[in-house]
Amino acid sequence: MVDNNTDHNNADHNTPDTPDNHRHLETYVHDTLTSLKHSSPAQTEFYQAAEEVLECLRPLFKRCPHYLEHNIIERIVEPERQIMFRICWADDNGKAQVNKGYRVQFNSALGPYKGGLRFHPSVTSGTIKFLGFEQIFKNALTGLPLGGGKGGSNFDPKGKSDAEIMRFCQAYMTELYRHIGPTQDVPAGDIGVGAREVGYLYGQYKRITGRYEGILTGKGLEWGGSIGRKEATGYGAVYFAQNMLKARRETIEGKTCLVSGAGNVAIYTIEKLLELGAKPITCSDSGGTLHDPEGIDLALLKDIKEVKRTSLEDYLTARPDARYITAADYPGEEGHAVWHIKADIAFPCATQNELTAVDAEALLKNGVDCVSEGANMPSTADAINRFLDAGIAYGPGKAANAGGVATSQLEMAQNNSMEQWPLEKVDDKLKAIMADIHEQCAETAAEFDEPTNLVLGANIAGFRRVADAMIDHGIV
Repeated sequence: MVDNNTDHNNADHNTPDTPDNHRHLETYVHDTLTSLKHSSPAQTEFYQAAEEVLECLRPLFKRCPHYLEHNIIERIVEPERQIMFRICWADDNGKAQVNKGYRVQFNSALGPYKGGLRFHPSVTSGTIKFLGFEQIFKNALTGLPLGGGKGGSNFDPKGKSDAEIMRFCQAYMTELYRHIGPTQDVPAGDIGVGAREVGYLYGQYKRITGRYEGILTGKGLEWGGSIGRKEATGYGAVYFAQNMLKARRETIEGKTCLVSGAGNVAIYTIEKLLELGAKPITCSDSGGTLHDPEGIDLALLKDIKEVKRTSLEDYLTARPDARYITAADYPGEEGHAVWHIKADIAFPCATQNELTAVDAEALLKNGVDCVSEGANMPSTADAINRFLDAGIAYGPGKAANAGGVATSQLEMAQNNSMEQWPLEKVDDKLKAIMADIHEQCAETAAEFDEPTNLVLGANIAGFRRVADAMIDHGIV
């Protein structure tokens, strides 16, 4: 458990909550967001992430105005470094292709930058900045010595040959290698970057530098990877849900669960749910939603998505009683099909803003009373407000999906000691970290008189740890 009762938080910093202080705070928050939109134009996801954090920090600033006096907000919303570069690579026809590459090193107050690489056509500088900003507080909540960063490219691995993906990854690392290192910046995988891509990236780093060191996590088990890393984000989201339910004297066993996505996070969320006696009945991909009322066949799902890399619709060949709901079957304005099926718990594990206010209303109407986010910012602001107003157990992504980065740090520790821990040790540490994150969020929320608001608890707990370190380091 991280001790928040440091000198930074003592009563000497507290001032009465007067109308003048309140007006000053309102002006400060408004001006900060306005300035951010001016300096970082057309980055709506980044504004959304920043606004959520700032709104949650209001009660902290009223109680501890020294954070405003140190201009922590103005400093924390600007990345320490933004790296943007061109990536040139040759396709299988020998034709030159060009993509944009990014690495945003957001904040290193607590340790080396840590955060994944995302390869997806939707990636922009705004996407990377929102993800990097979220990563600051997520990493802080783990209690581990990790700063926040994120990177990626608008490259689309879908439809590419292994040789094309290898050439792209090599070209990407040729630009990135000079900005990363085991005590500087340690990237990992994200959407579109799995074990294959991490292998190609690592191979190129080793070729260029001549060094065999832990500059990426999510590595293969034979060359520095950690057992349990691939499963960690999904497992962690389930462990966080377990902790939320335990606080309400409930259990996850026997619960019917909705899961979105069909990548690592979704697959291993489903695996852990089955292991704990729950029944996951959905997953989804870019084409639509798979609904199997009898429970998802995990072995079949892994074969389709990890081996064959094909559409979830192929699941119906072996399980004809399941159904695949395409986007054409379920128009977008009606929400997303995966969230309109009756269940007890929801695990958004696909991508940002996948769960809208319409979807939130459908979940609540159908009896869902627990949401644990495996993806980054998967719920829109309106959806979050509906969950909080309803008083359900809601675990925001920066807390609920922190298991992945936590286990990445465990991989870094194993690399440093030249060891490989057994799964039981990694999983025990992951469980303890997720329980600690839940405890931090719950205790901080209660400290600010909103005991069920884990969004507020997560943002204040994460911010306070980073901000106190920034103050200690001076104006740098």
